[in-house]
Amino acid sequence: MCTNAVLTILILINNMRKLIVKQVITLFLLSAMVILSQLAWAHTDEYLATVEAPHGGQLRAAGPFHLELVAKDGELTLYVTDHGDKPVPVQGGQGKANIQVGKDGERKAVTLEPESGNIMRTRGEFKITPETSIAVFIAIPEYEAQGARFTSLAPKGDGGERGHDHDH
Repeated sequence: MCTNAVLTILILINNMRKLIVKQVITLFLLSAMVILSQLAWAHTDEYLATVEAPHGGQLRAAGPFHLELVAKDGELTLYVTDHGDKPVPVQGGQGKANIQVGKDGERKAVTLEPESGNIMRTRGEFKITPETSIAVFIAIPEYEAQGARFTSLAPKGDGGERGHDHDH
């Protein structure tokens, strides 16, 4: 009889161990899903619209990049970083921007040239208004080509680079 009681206790302990392991695995998987969903949401254009861009521009997610476009009359500056906001070198890369004012406005295509570090820039004869939309396409060595659309590009304040306290 004693053997049956010990066997029953061992079976109960084994069943409890299996139940605890299942609960721990379930808790781990649920935690991972919550964390991953937050990380995925953190890189949407909706989320990036709530973040103050380092140079006062507009932020967009494009594949492995965060793109910040600073648009002023006659000048576009594009800053390229990874999702951890680490600068991505653009040397050897190329870019294009299609600028359009309003839905029926004239479309102007300009070339974005690598300038230094993670910066691509172009200058030309164009105006930025609240109705301006800009589609940017970039190709950087060792990465797939990416694109992003920037809208409602009215200049902010003086169009300067807010919070810009580092060298390029």
